[in-house]
Amino acid sequence: MNYKTILNEIQPTTKEKEQIHTLSNNLIKYLNRILKEQNINAEALLVGSVAKNTFLRGKSDIDIFINFPLSTPMDQLKELGLKLGYQCSEEFNGKAEEHYASHPYLTSCIDGYDIDFVPCYKIKSAKQLKSAVDRTLLHTKYITSHLKEEQKSEVLLLKKFMSEIKTYGSEFKVGGFAGYLCELLILKYGTFEKLLENAQNWNYGTIIDLEDYGTGKNFNDPLITIDPTDENRNVGAALRLEKMVDFIIASRNFLDETNNDKKSDYFKPLNKKQKISTSEILKKFKDRETHTLLLKFEIPEIPPDSLHPQLNKTMESITEKLETKDFSIFKSDYWTDENKLALFIFELNVYKQSKYIIHEGPKIWSKKSCDNFKNYRGDKLYSIDDLLVLTKERKFKTPESYINYILTNENIHNIKIGKNLKDLIIATYDLDLIENFLSNKNFENYSFKKDFLNFLDDFIYPKQYVKR
Repeated sequence: MNYKTILNEIQPTTKEKEQIHTLSNNLIKYLNRILKEQNINAEALLVGSVAKNTFLRGKSDIDIFINFPLSTPMDQLKELGLKLGYQCSEEFNGKAEEHYASHPYLTSCIDGYDIDFVPCYKIKSAKQLKSAVDRTLLHTKYITSHLKEEQKSEVLLLKKFMSEIKTYGSEFKVGGFAGYLCELLILKYGTFEKLLENAQNWNYGTIIDLEDYGTGKNFNDPLITIDPTDENRNVGAALRLEKMVDFIIASRNFLDETNNDKKSDYFKPLNKKQKISTSEILKKFKDRETHTLLLKFEIPEIPPDSLHPQLNKTMESITEKLETKDFSIFKSDYWTDENKLALFIFELNVYKQSKYIIHEGPKIWSKKSCDNFKNYRGDKLYSIDDLLVLTKERKFKTPESYINYILTNENIHNIKIGKNLKDLIIATYDLDLIENFLSNKNFENYSFKKDFLNFLDDFIYPKQYVKR
């Protein structure tokens, strides 16, 4: 297949490249001048996809790392790093906001670009690593010295392909392939198509070891890609099995497709309806003949990378607890605007229980255990096979009753909940059927309506993006 047309659409324009490199150079020159004037022993460097020229059109966030000597105290590094970031942001009329990874860093919007100012240590090898961000310097140096000019286009094709099948991005809410991992895959296989040809036959635990360190056996992950700059790190550690599988299937589908126009569709957003209506979604849920609950609550002001793991942990815990109460979950998931609210969705096969349940006690062979059970449970006992049992009334006959029970200060300990979610979910939650939530006249005026309807459409018809 000829990828020229696709590359013309996804490669940064000459103007975009000039703008971003001019801005990057100006920011770095300013920072290094300030460092010299203030007699601070540090250096500002451009890193990431912009430094490596592997960024997609319109996706050019700028990463500037201010690297300090290893002898710099961590507190001083953090303080000076933020101070310098703010100073540079103000000089270029930016709007700055602090974030936190392994330590604080600053993001500023300058001339329409998001700039990350990140303090780090200047290291020459992974053995000197003092914070997780330090290795970014090593990654940039490795890729710029190994990736051939013609392979940069192959990286862009891969990133775009992965973006449209929803497998690109190592942040928790995606759980996909990091940009650095994409670059290493192209180094390994040479071209985008050669990668797909090999990926369609990947197995769980496939090992990619560019420097032949031989440390792959130390990991147990779906895809093991040994960091060329650190033999004890798997670059694919954040890649979830689900996303690896999606990429494998999409690779097979792409290679099996004989129509080049349809192949080109893999590099475009999924051709879904421009507008998914509330009535369509309601009709789809009605057709499923399940019982679907929606749990809505306010969320704290924390970074998305902290929010999503907590939401997922809480949603999964509630799902597991409902299962233990004999409410069969068909499917569950969560959605958030990452700003004000989150919504858990629980679709149930079994959503109403009988009044009574058989409670199993000990086997009858131990008289002492049977006596203890009788003393604790009373005398309305009988046997089934070799078990002593009791018929008792269920405490929770509906999933609603159980969720309302656990979302209280007294009973929240029954589930595993994100540490920042506890108070807000108890104080602000609202539980309703999906039909009632979507039929409420207020829903039509919600700012998140479009995004949430798209989420529900994907919930009902998952993985639409994997096969075009």
